[in-house]
Amino acid sequence: MGAVILPSLFLMEQLRELETILGVGFGDYSLLLRALTHRSFVNENPDEPLEDNERLEFLGDAVLSFVVGAFLYNRFPEKKEGELTSLRAALVRAETLAQFARQIELGQFLRLGFGEAENGGRERTPLLCAAFEAVVGAVYLDRGITAVKPLVENLVEPALHTILSASLHKDARSEFQVWAQATYSITPHYKVVGTEGPDHAKTFMVQVLVGDVVWGEGAGRSKQLASQAAAMEAMSRMEEMEA
Repeated sequence: MGAVILPSLFLMEQLRELETILGVGFGDYSLLLRALTHRSFVNENPDEPLEDNERLEFLGDAVLSFVVGAFLYNRFPEKKEGELTSLRAALVRAETLAQFARQIELGQFLRLGFGEAENGGRERTPLLCAAFEAVVGAVYLDRGITAVKPLVENLVEPALHTILSASLHKDARSEFQVWAQATYSITPHYKVVGTEGPDHAKTFMVQVLVGDVVWGEGAGRSKQLASQAAAMEAMSRMEEMEA
């Protein structure tokens, strides 16, 4: 376990502001501070006594999967395992978690290296996704699962409504393939265009192309999830074009 670090007065003001947004009071502020610390900040500040947020990200990923799974299990007693799995995947994919991070304005609180900040790190989907997971991990360690549940469920509820109304949890890859073949007589193909993060929590960036044209891009913790996210974006573009 990392050392307990006492934040400066300025950092404390920021942490308390984030506490208010989260609706969670921390006992150990060093956990929250660690959740906000990207490895780029540590790399540029070698004397920094606090580790980066990657271990908390790993923990938060597991906690989110459990909390969202339990929420869906209780919410939909009639749904089969397969649909529950698809709904959970849609709710914990990188884009959804990054959107949760944007809703709580998490980007402004992140401790980033100068280069990362200058390159728009506070708005990048993989970084925001990882930071949100890290914050969930910090809340879990500090206050337990009972504090995580309302934080996550308040964000999940409206996202779930959007996902169900637009059928975003369906197999977007198959649906987009059917449309592309019918429209262009071409089968879409998927290309990994980047990866980010440590091996235990790697985020893949995937594009879906019809011929040489990029129709969508998505991020996910596996190539399959990233491909589904890319297909979802492509389906949205297709629907806008046909509207």
